[in-house]
Amino acid sequence: MANLLHNSSFFLLLCLFHLILVAKSQSFIGINYGQVADNLPAPEATAKLLQSTSIQKVRLYGSDPVIIKALANTGIGIMIGVSNGDIPAMASDPNFAKGWLSSNVLPFYPASMIIVINVGNEVMSSNDQNLMTNLLPAMQNLQKALNEVSIGGKIKVSTVHSMAVMKQSDPPSSGSFDPNIGDLLKGLLEFNRATGSPFAINPYPFFAYQSDPRPDTLAFCLFQPNSGRVDAGTKIKYTNMFDAQVDAIRAALNAMGFKEVEIVIAETGWPYKGDSNEVGPSIENAKAYNGNLIAHLRSMVGTPLMPGRSVDTYLFAMYDEDLKPGPTSERSFGLFKPDLTMTYDIGLSKTNSQVPTPKTPVSPLPNASSNAPVTPPPNPAPKAPVTPSPDQTPKTPVTPSLVPTPNTTVSPPSPKTEKSVKAGVSDAQLQAKINVGMLVLSQILWYPMPHMR
Repeated sequence: MANLLHNSSFFLLLCLFHLILVAKSQSFIGINYGQVADNLPAPEATAKLLQSTSIQKVRLYGSDPVIIKALANTGIGIMIGVSNGDIPAMASDPNFAKGWLSSNVLPFYPASMIIVINVGNEVMSSNDQNLMTNLLPAMQNLQKALNEVSIGGKIKVSTVHSMAVMKQSDPPSSGSFDPNIGDLLKGLLEFNRATGSPFAINPYPFFAYQSDPRPDTLAFCLFQPNSGRVDAGTKIKYTNMFDAQVDAIRAALNAMGFKEVEIVIAETGWPYKGDSNEVGPSIENAKAYNGNLIAHLRSMVGTPLMPGRSVDTYLFAMYDEDLKPGPTSERSFGLFKPDLTMTYDIGLSKTNSQVPTPKTPVSPLPNASSNAPVTPPPNPAPKAPVTPSPDQTPKTPVTPSLVPTPNTTVSPPSPKTEKSVKAGVSDAQLQAKINVGMLVLSQILWYPMPHMR
């Protein structure tokens, strides 16, 4: 009996050790740091703000040396970017790649923990054939330059895609890429596999909801209670749009033979404000989406096709970018204000508990019927182009094709699934539970065992 108790205690110790690792490291939560604005706080202030949160990674669209320096010795992983305009030169001239590396990486690394260099942003959906055909050679030349200075295995090279590269994503099991870019995409994926770099993509459930603004779709997009949507191919029931989109990407990669290539969510978010004719933007919806997404990631439940782990996810965005053109929503994704206060609390602070998100979807439907399904356009158009600053390429997320259809099969929600999606806790809450558990476990392990006959 004593041995049984001791073995059980050892098992509990292993479980608690795992919880400690999860509590101490939430490396799957990142954030986008755009700069199309004239009112941003100093990078040094932003670095301190980030250190007060559970955000472990930052994505820059360019390679601003001031920001990269400010993030030195913080332990925060940094994605930097090569602008679309530099792709042709980097593709044609290996020395250009070496020069770019010498100017934008080597002076700062490893104090500034650069982990990925994205060559271009949403190039494969740009319809610019010159950029599209030069993308892989540019990535290869940059990889060679990294290898020559012996950091090729430490800093990965990739590129970021929009959901427009998908031909089909509904149901998730039918996920497939646009055959018009199939050959080019295959070359990029072969590069990802050979170098161990991720396939980075920008899913936005917000745009899916705009294409189908029904209350049940909103709940599905916000991780809120809903009847679920069954994939007819796998019979898997999905309870949120994020998992469905990510699994559609996974299915598309698997179908092309790239099961080894990891997915990174380079952008996802929800605007807290929009124009009067925009469907979906509100403080309540933004807080619900981002807060429930973080809880979902922290739960480590994963997606149906990738269970038990969380995909690296970069929230959009650190701050509003007030110089962006287009609708008000384009300038209203920021989680923090220029004065470093929170736009709304989603439990990112290391000291605060997670704030509950609204349970009732907020569903503004200008000029739309709540009962009539909306069929999305077959070829979603990208958002209005953004005039880039010298160190930032434009953000052009597009409407994902995954939108529920009127004949979608549904079944009652699984209590287990609903619970797992809501199971996220803050660092403070998890640490408190661990401290109590460790105290109890220490008593179990070291209290003298009576002699058992």
